[in-house]
This record gives sequence, C-alpha cells and structure tokens, in this order.
Amino acid sequence: MALRSKALAFCLPGAAASLREFASQASPSSSANAPQLPPCDFIPPKYTGPDKDEILALRKQYLNPAIFHYYKNPVMITDGHMQYLFDEHGRRYLDAFAGIVTVSCGHAHPAVTAAITAQSARLQHTTTIYLNDQIALYAKELTDRMPGNLKVAYFVNSGSEANDMALLLARLYTGNYDILALRNAYHGLSDATMDPYRGRFGNDGSAYAEDVQDVILSCTPGKVAAFISETIQGVGGAVPLADGYLPKVYEITREAGGVCIADEVQTGFGRTGSHYWGFETQGVVPDIVTLAKGIGNGLPMGAVVTTPEIAATLAQRLHFNTFGGNPVCSAGGRAVLKAIDDEKLQSNSAVVGEYLMTGLKNLQKKHDIIGDVRGKGLMIGVEMVKDRQTKEPAKKETVEIFEKAKGLGIVAGQRRIEWERF
Repeated sequence: MALRSKALAFCLPGAAASLREFASQASPSSSANAPQLPPCDFIPPKYTGPDKDEILALRKQYLNPAIFHYYKNPVMITDGHMQYLFDEHGRRYLDAFAGIVTVSCGHAHPAVTAAITAQSARLQHTTTIYLNDQIALYAKELTDRMPGNLKVAYFVNSGSEANDMALLLARLYTGNYDILALRNAYHGLSDATMDPYRGRFGNDGSAYAEDVQDVILSCTPGKVAAFISETIQGVGGAVPLADGYLPKVYEITREAGGVCIADEVQTGFGRTGSHYWGFETQGVVPDIVTLAKGIGNGLPMGAVVTTPEIAATLAQRLHFNTFGGNPVCSAGGRAVLKAIDDEKLQSNSAVVGEYLMTGLKNLQKKHDIIGDVRGKGLMIGVEMVKDRQTKEPAKKETVEIFEKAKGLGIVAGQRRIEWERF
C-alpha cells in the first residue's frame, strides 16, 4: 500500500533568497497587514499573449487530458527571475518548489542563459557520431565531482530515461533481472518500505534493511540486478532515508550479486546543503548514479554516471541517443556546475535550509496540525495531520494552507503518492 500522507514541499532554487530575505518574509503578519515579499528590482516585460482563460481552453482542447494544474484558480506563469516567478499581470511569486525541484541556480540565471544563447548562436545540434568540445568537457567536469571510480557519463534527455539506462546497465553487467526499489519511490514499487515518520522501525535503518533481505529471499531467485533508491524520497513526501539504511542495503544487494543505483534526480547538485550528492549523506558510494532536473536548471537533460567496468558492458551493443549531450544542453550543464561552485549554492542551501527547518519546527511546537517537519538543505517536507497519534492526513486543511500561501505570493508543492504526481 502507498503511504496516505499529505505534505507540503519546499524545494527552493539554489540561488534562492538569502537569509535576510527570508527574515523579511517571516515578519509578523495579520489579516490587515499580511507579510510582503522582499523588494525585487526585476520588472518582467509586458505580457501580450492570449489571456489565461484562452490558454486554459487551448490546453484542455489540445494537450494530454491526464495533465493537471495546481490551485482552484490556476496560476499562469510567463516570466521567471532567480527565485521568483511572474504571472501574466506581473504579479510576483516566490518559487518554493523550484520548478518541481528542477531550478538549481535560479530562473533565467544570467550565466546559464548566456552560455545557452552563445552555444545556440554557434551550433545548436550535432550528435556523438562527430566530435564536439562541449560534451567532452562536460563529461569530465561532471564526473570530476563524483567520488570513487564513477568516471563514465552517458547523457540522455530526462530522469526517466536515465533510470531506464541505469537498469539496463545493471542487468547487462550482473546477468540478473530483478530490481529492488522502495515503495513510494518515483522510479518503481516493491514490498520494501522505509519511512522514519510512519514506518514501524522509526529511524532504525538497519531494521528496514532486513526487509530488503526478506524480499530477496522470498521474491527473487536469490540474485538481483540492482537496488535503486533516492536519498530523500521526493514524490513519496520528502522522506529522508533512515540513518544507516543505505550502507546495510548496499551490502545486502552486493552479496546478492546486484549493483547499487543512487537516484540523484532531485537530491543532487548540492540541494541537501551538507553534501554535493545525496548519497554522500549516508556515507556510501554507489555503482551507478542517475541525474536530471537540477542538472540543467530547466533544460531537458539527464545523465547516468557509472564505473568503466560497468560501462564496458554496453560497448558490446549498439547505443545511440540523438539528443543526449547535444552542444546546447552540454554548454548549459557546464554553466550550471560553474554557477553552483562560484556562487556557493550548496552552502546557501545549508544555511537557508537550516533557517527554514528551525522556523518550521518552531511552528510545529505551536500547531498540532504539523505532524512532521523533515528533509535536508532546500528539500523540506511538512506533513499535516488531523491527529498526531493516528497520523491521519489533514487533506482538506493542507489544501487550504496551499491556497493561502499562494495568496501571500508563495508557490510550494503538494505531494500525495496515491493520486498526484509532482
């Protein structure tokens, strides 16, 4: 069964508001004097396109009917500047969801935009059947930031494609087929559940790891291809792994002939604050790492990084990706890496994240509806409950808070695994 949790998620862009700006936003408020966003010099260009009603009608008529929108009165976004979004009327919102955990440096970051523009003017597209400097330099700069022998990169177009590639590599390398994944993960389902807030073992990672051993013994031939997990389950409700979980699970997986895959699609590139990669918070080195979202600050990019030994298995077969690592995306990806380093965005994630966590935990002491505050850096979840003992989700109340935040100029994320995708 999926968790029946309802949580608000805060995943601000890495170049988000400074501590001083957050303090300004957090000033006392009342119905007569609601808090205001801090001043911003940026003024978006006047929007001259179709109005929101027309866009909504076109969307309903011509786009996939499975897509959905947030809010009773949906927001139409036309411009972005660093941590802010703007609607068609120029109203400003603090993007506390970072474009669904994708904007790592800030909307329309000048250095990233300049790199994309310059490369687009020179060469928009070529493939790996030819040599190009951008993809080669990018592969080196990206893998230089990885620990151990993670030195080979494959570039793709999305996180889903990266995970597909990782599973293919795992099966080719091990000769096994079965894949282990956590319930509520964004990349798969199994009977292995790990949740320090709602789980039966609290924050005891070793106890949860025994469930993985049980699954291997009872549901597989005894050999597996891989174990894949996020370090903080994003769509599952911003749920961090229990302490000591990955070291034990990695040991169990490798003993069963499998490789260990770290899904860093949401936690990578310094978002956790304390470390550049989420898996480092558990003191492990995976065999394969998948990347997307923050890798390109909004560009449609993904990557798989692995060891030369595992990568060699794919050389026995034909592999080709038309758009993966194209010059424009590679130039943008390189600019993202540089911006994270130059602007110390990992450190910023730690400082601002700690400020947010402290403030939210103080609110938790005052309001029983806040059942849990969790996460690391700028990947934080707040779970609303009707009762702290039963942990019954406060669904209606969460929606009300969500709508009120929008009214104050803050757009956040809702995460509920049963029926919403974020």
